[in-house]
Amino acid sequence: MQTRNPLLHDLSRVATGAASAVAGIKGEIEALARQFVERRLASLDLVPRDEFDAVRAMAAEARAENDRLARRLAALEEKLAPAAPGRTGAARSAKKATPTKSALSARAARRRTKV
Repeated sequence: MQTRNPLLHDLSRVATGAASAVAGIKGEIEALARQFVERRLASLDLVPRDEFDAVRAMAAEARAENDRLARRLAALEEKLAPAAPGRTGAARSAKKATPTKSALSARAARRRTKV
């Protein structure tokens, strides 16, 4: 009862060929997509993880050093604070005699308008 129908045999060959062609196209599309993504990632200039971790560790150390120096500066300022109210009059007048930037620019503006 088996029939040898050449039409069905040809259709099965075409279907098998189409399936293998689709599998080949799928592989090519995946390869092209992978290349596209790799090119885009390379153009982003991303940092590798190990370099990022090293810089983060350096930043943490710098932050700790900054905190330590801030505490040291606060302690030194605290030691000098009692000496500040007892400044002499000469030190106060010397401080007043030093003109500020705004005073200098105001003087320069007055000179320009007089000329």
